[in-house]
Amino acid sequence: MALVHKLLRGTYFLRKFSKPTSALYPFLGIRFAEYSSSLQKPVASPGKASSQRKTEGDLQGDHQKEVALDITSSEEKPDVSFDKAIRDEAMYHFRHLKDEIVDHWRGPEGHPLHEVLLEQAKVVWQFRGKEDLDKWTVTSDKTIGGRSEVFLKMGKNNQSALLYGTLSSEAPQDGESTRSGYCAMISRIPRGAFERKMSYDWSQFNTLYLRVRGDGRPWMVNIKEDTDFFQRTNQMYSYFMFTRGGPYWQEVKIPFSKFFFSNRGRIRDVQHELPLDKISSIGFTLADKVDGPFFLEIDFIGVFTDPAHTEEFAYENSPELNPRLFK
Repeated sequence: MALVHKLLRGTYFLRKFSKPTSALYPFLGIRFAEYSSSLQKPVASPGKASSQRKTEGDLQGDHQKEVALDITSSEEKPDVSFDKAIRDEAMYHFRHLKDEIVDHWRGPEGHPLHEVLLEQAKVVWQFRGKEDLDKWTVTSDKTIGGRSEVFLKMGKNNQSALLYGTLSSEAPQDGESTRSGYCAMISRIPRGAFERKMSYDWSQFNTLYLRVRGDGRPWMVNIKEDTDFFQRTNQMYSYFMFTRGGPYWQEVKIPFSKFFFSNRGRIRDVQHELPLDKISSIGFTLADKVDGPFFLEIDFIGVFTDPAHTEEFAYENSPELNPRLFK
């Protein structure tokens, strides 16, 4: 459009003034400036000729810049279609829903029922690529103004996940918080078709199984149950995991009967068993009040059935604390 505008304006000035001056060249355009100069055929000295060529070169460069800014190639225009995006998203979720229905009729998670019943061990999370890291999120006391830092990346040869960072117990300078110093790694809640919240069913297993390599720090393993009640969002079941340090891997086995019940970070007097049929997420928290760097390398996280473990629940309850259990 800028080029057409300049051509029209140049034609108008050419009809009004038969001999345009050099001051009108920017309005007439390069073509008309060359045409008028050829009609006049001025006799100029070498110095004036070089100055005139320089002026014409500058005008031509400015003209090309304006044209490049105003005229956009059709290849550079992004192909954006809101209807197509909605249609593709709906088709993706319908395909996902179809797979869920087929897997449900075939068996739990798409496996035949007899295989599931005889299954003794199962790997729930493993780390072999970036898509495995996307199932997790990290957080620290920076959310409340602290100074701890935590990062998550793939380990050596993409065969493990490396959780590392720096722990700082310095309290935030907000006048309210008096304690700080924690870093955590939490699994994302599984989602089904149309973003429906899903859960894990570990009712046929009795032990949590991990292969880790740490720096000697103690970690807290936290398991949350799937619930729709707002009052239960801060409830979790926890137990300790002690790393040995050094270059060697260690296999950690924690019976589910050892996990104790807590609410808002406080261990409750009334203890409940971990509901294994509706597990929402699992997490690892470091809060040992030892400032400095840390790391935890994880190969896989799974569950298995230990035939030697027969304990149902490790903690006692009394009629005064939990009368519902003694009715």
